[in-house]
Amino acid sequence: MGFKEILETLVPLFGGLGLFLYGMTVMSDGLEKSAGDKLEKIIEKLSGNVFKGILVGTVVTVIIQSSSATTVMVVGFVNAGIMTLTQAIGIIMGANIGTTITAQMVSIKLTALAPVAIAIGSSIKLFAKRNNYMIVGEIILGFGMLFLGMDIMKEAMEPLKSFEGFTDMITAIGSGTIMGTVEGFFVGLVITAIVQSSSATTGMLVALAMAGSLPIEAAFPILLGTNVGTCVTALLSSLSANRTAKRAAMLHLLFNVIGTVIFVILFSKLTLSIVTQMSSEPARQLANAHTLFNVVNTLILVPFSGLLVKAVYWIIPKTLQEEADAAVYYGVKYLDERILSTPTIAMGQVVKEILHMGNLAKLSFDSAMEGIYFDDLKATERTFKVEKNINVLEREISEYLIKLSNTSIDNDDRQLIDGFFSTINDIERVGDHADNIAELAQYKVENGVHFSEKASTELKQMADRVTEGYMLALEALKEDNKYKAKKVVEIEGVIDEMEKSLRKKHIARLNDGRCETSSGIVFLDMLSNLERISDHASNIALAILDAKTH
Repeated sequence: MGFKEILETLVPLFGGLGLFLYGMTVMSDGLEKSAGDKLEKIIEKLSGNVFKGILVGTVVTVIIQSSSATTVMVVGFVNAGIMTLTQAIGIIMGANIGTTITAQMVSIKLTALAPVAIAIGSSIKLFAKRNNYMIVGEIILGFGMLFLGMDIMKEAMEPLKSFEGFTDMITAIGSGTIMGTVEGFFVGLVITAIVQSSSATTGMLVALAMAGSLPIEAAFPILLGTNVGTCVTALLSSLSANRTAKRAAMLHLLFNVIGTVIFVILFSKLTLSIVTQMSSEPARQLANAHTLFNVVNTLILVPFSGLLVKAVYWIIPKTLQEEADAAVYYGVKYLDERILSTPTIAMGQVVKEILHMGNLAKLSFDSAMEGIYFDDLKATERTFKVEKNINVLEREISEYLIKLSNTSIDNDDRQLIDGFFSTINDIERVGDHADNIAELAQYKVENGVHFSEKASTELKQMADRVTEGYMLALEALKEDNKYKAKKVVEIEGVIDEMEKSLRKKHIARLNDGRCETSSGIVFLDMLSNLERISDHASNIALAILDAKTH
């Protein structure tokens, strides 16, 4: 095969592969959008039960069409501290099963439908007015592009069966010898590690099989290599993550390597015998072998999932610094850049992080009020420490929102993101006012300022209403509850009237000499800060009401 022939094979091969991958991306984006927040709810229902994890991993991978993306997402969840390794192993096992659906789908000869699907899908996407129809068009268009890419790859690879160097390599790999199996394994591993997608490698193998250039005896060792090569994506992703996330990536590698070793030693001949009896078509044999490997591998290793987790902790043991960091957590809890590859889930994680920030602001406020009520300087110091963390969270959430807005999200989600920016600013301002109250508490202690019983009662009544309104705003955000948001706005109106009334009464006490000037100043400043916190709670509620109307 000369240079011209090589070029004539490689150009359409890579063109077809690019179209295949792009079609898969378009289709998975459409499926993900159609799933919406259901995808997040699927993962939300995950428990420590490894079988539920397998189901979740399978479903999510079928939707996003990539076991690598699912595993990277799991690394992100583990890094964010919202998933344990026990939960992660189930999803990783399920992801391996879910990715076989792609191979099953492309092994069916549907290339004749590709132009029809592209015509229908592009027409719907271009001319549909409703977002739901546009998403359906996107899914159909991606489906058509995927199969057109497969057809182009198949046509490009047909000349390979007459190329002596290629046929010699395939014969060696399919010979059943140890050297041939190892050679095939490393071919699959290297190609998958380079293209960062086991689905892409499997797609090329299916195209070769359809072209009659790859018998199942040679395809199977290469398939085993793709299952280990897909671990490279998660391993690279974990390099910048914490040690727990590194353990999740190692868990993925360990699971696939052990499964591969078991199959090579015990089940290779049996698998080849089963798939050749199931179908005479090489492409179907390859897809069935891929599914059989991953399903059986999962069934064998599920009972040993606890031992796999222990093995990972033995390979990457806990450090004293890690335990210390867990005791004093600083920064974001739920955000990780790896989750940005699945924007619908990332949106849900942002809400969780905003609620985390909101609860810290509540803690800061409660500590500041303890300082006022009980002259507790330790409580005020807690406020100052928490306030620093709130500022860190505002910056990190803002940066994450900017990155999220640059992903493939729709206009409704962009409007939600705009609302999130204003919400985190309001929560940060609540923290600032808590900080002001803590400073007033310090001044109160240092200067021996005392409130009358009447003033203390009035202050507590207003603080309690402010707390009620603020917590209701956070609940409305968590539940996307319009009724509760309206209630917050009503409470804010009551607090405005309360602030005017209490200010008027206290000024009267000052004028009558029933209150010291220093305590009067602190009291009036307290009213101002409490009223401003209520304003920010109302702003959070108004952002929710605004988002609900779009």
